[in-house]
Amino acid sequence: MAKLSSQGDMRLQSNTFKKYIGSVQKGRTTRCEAGSFQVIAMELTIFILRLAIYILAFPMYLLNFLGLWSWICKKWFPYFLVRFTVMYNEQMASKKQELFSNLQEFAGPSGKLSLLEVGCGTGANFRFYPPGCRVTCIDPNPNFEKFLIKSIAENRHLQFERFVVAAGENMHQVADGSVDVVVCTLVLCSVKNQEQILREVCRVLRPLPMDPQVMCPEHAQMNQACNHRGNLS
Repeated sequence: MAKLSSQGDMRLQSNTFKKYIGSVQKGRTTRCEAGSFQVIAMELTIFILRLAIYILAFPMYLLNFLGLWSWICKKWFPYFLVRFTVMYNEQMASKKQELFSNLQEFAGPSGKLSLLEVGCGTGANFRFYPPGCRVTCIDPNPNFEKFLIKSIAENRHLQFERFVVAAGENMHQVADGSVDVVVCTLVLCSVKNQEQILREVCRVLRPLPMDPQVMCPEHAQMNQACNHRGNLS
């Protein structure tokens, strides 16, 4: 009888163990099914988001294919920049005043400072230039001209020379050694060829006994001056 009882206990323990193993496997299966469902849901979500982005971007791709996207950007970007400039100048006014505070020291024998601004935009820097400064502006977007005229009207302490429609990499309209200072604000971070622009800058700068002044505050940091003449000449 004791032997039978012992065998019965072993069978009961074995059945219990099997049930436990079965429940564990079932739980694992349930968790695996839940995990698979989450993966599928995540992949579906990503697919839907990508599809939404493609749908939203399709008009831009179409306009670019038709050759109209660049024209639209050039047409409307100045209007955006006018609004952005107001906020940006409020935040950066003290930095710009410090950066441009010694510009007059680079004036030529006549005492009037000749300044070339590359990528002038809407003329956001005009109010920081010294009185009597002669300003020449270069930008590849011709739609900035009317905004520049308005900025000049608001900054009568400056003498506006001309607006040249050209990229900074090719400023052949500006004579060699014809300017005292070159300013390029938030430009070098978005051009195709930085070295070529800096070569052009060195070409148009008037030879000075001191280091040439190239003001180039960029998105990364606000530098006091960047002198590349020694490396690029």
